[in-house]
Amino acid sequence: MNATPPAIYDLAVIGGGINGAGIARDAAGRGLSVLLVEKDDLASHTSSWSTKLIHGGLRYLEHYEFRLVAESLSEREVLLSIAPHIIEPLQFVLPHEPHLRPAWMIRCGLFLYDHIGGRKTLPSSFSVDLGTSRWGAGLKDSFRKGFVYSDARVDDARLVVLNAISARDLGAEVRVRTRLAAARREGDLWRATLVDAAGRRQDVLARVLVNAAGPWVKDLLDEISPDSIRAAVRHVKGSHIVVPRVHAEPHAYILQNSDQRIVFVIPFEQNFSLIGTTDVPVADYETPRISNDEIDYLCSIANAYLARGIAAADIVWTYSGVRPLYDDGSDDLSAVTRDYVLKLDAADHRAPLLSIFGGKITTYRKLAEHALIQLRPFFPQMRAAWTDAQPLPGGDLPPGGLAAYERALVVRYAELPASLLAALARRHGSRAPRVLADARVPADLGVHFGHTLYAAEVDYLVAQEWAIEADDVLWRRTKCGLHMSVDERSAVAAYLRKLRARGGSA
Repeated sequence: MNATPPAIYDLAVIGGGINGAGIARDAAGRGLSVLLVEKDDLASHTSSWSTKLIHGGLRYLEHYEFRLVAESLSEREVLLSIAPHIIEPLQFVLPHEPHLRPAWMIRCGLFLYDHIGGRKTLPSSFSVDLGTSRWGAGLKDSFRKGFVYSDARVDDARLVVLNAISARDLGAEVRVRTRLAAARREGDLWRATLVDAAGRRQDVLARVLVNAAGPWVKDLLDEISPDSIRAAVRHVKGSHIVVPRVHAEPHAYILQNSDQRIVFVIPFEQNFSLIGTTDVPVADYETPRISNDEIDYLCSIANAYLARGIAAADIVWTYSGVRPLYDDGSDDLSAVTRDYVLKLDAADHRAPLLSIFGGKITTYRKLAEHALIQLRPFFPQMRAAWTDAQPLPGGDLPPGGLAAYERALVVRYAELPASLLAALARRHGSRAPRVLADARVPADLGVHFGHTLYAAEVDYLVAQEWAIEADDVLWRRTKCGLHMSVDERSAVAAYLRKLRARGGSA
């Protein structure tokens, strides 16, 4: 009996971070057949360990990255419109330190920031008196003058997952915990050997292979096509700490340091402040961890500004990610470009390989468009760009936005806690009723694990969002792990083990 021939896809995308998921979504929406493969969980590496901002990168202006800043600011407007449930405006206060950057320089930078990106919805920047206004909340009395500007924050891991959901809804196949074991060209196709978590091997065929492996982009390139592209990667670790909320106001801070770097202090998950990031070159990018030196660095910068100091003992959570920056030869690590670079190996127009270097979460959608532009010669039937106007799953909120939708949920589910409904709206947007179904009282949602996490949502995340392990649920699909005890988190892990033993359903 003949074996079933391998499936043939237009695109096989390797890497389930934001760039891979964004490319998969865009390509599927243009009518291409797509396979997205991730060796671990979606967003389990760089894409969930960002500073969680959708921003132009104010400091990039000092390095003359005008194209990157302009594109990022333009994308900020697009992303605010297509994912209003997981992306929201955020104002930043820059306390003035005259010996670091003169006021005229900051004003010029903010004027550019306000105007080069086509700002439409966010307020323009302005000066403030920190000593007499709410903008100085939590700062030392010595800081009197400051500047306020606007950007946005994002649930980064959910942004990845929503792109993958959209790709699947458009016909793409998404496989998590599946690694690429080998790939080689066979005529006009790539033959890729995949191995799943159980060790099962399967060959698939693809007309184009997209290498969106993030920190492993060069490793994958060297393994499957070592002589095709000359490019290098700078692996840079960025670490963050989370501490109890340092002030009650809704704005964030951007703090300057004498090394010319900046550190953000951002309200996070209601009760906490997120502080980061560092920039440390690393050789080990498999399992990045924050170092004591990084903790000291972040605490010292924060303590130079905050009225109430923080120490290592105050930290409730840390995380570190590795950014795979395209090596542009710069000696100054902070000046290495954060822009993306696409490298196409067409091999005489047979079985193309597209490798993605660098990039930032803000520009993922535009990166995907540029990737598809490069691949258009191989798919002349491809439809036009479309992702700038189509909401991500859950982003089709009614007039009035997220606040109005939360109020509507409270009316519809009157006997469920308002805090739960708000949390589900911010995670799932207009798809929250898919989690709640016909629940009327909390008991209808099954086991309450803690904070705003119930069994009904865990079941949904397993069935619809590829969640398998506890960390998938607690730290990526939600951030409930930050609010839960060790015992509560262990209960989630035990519940998921039972689900797997039953075959994946409650």
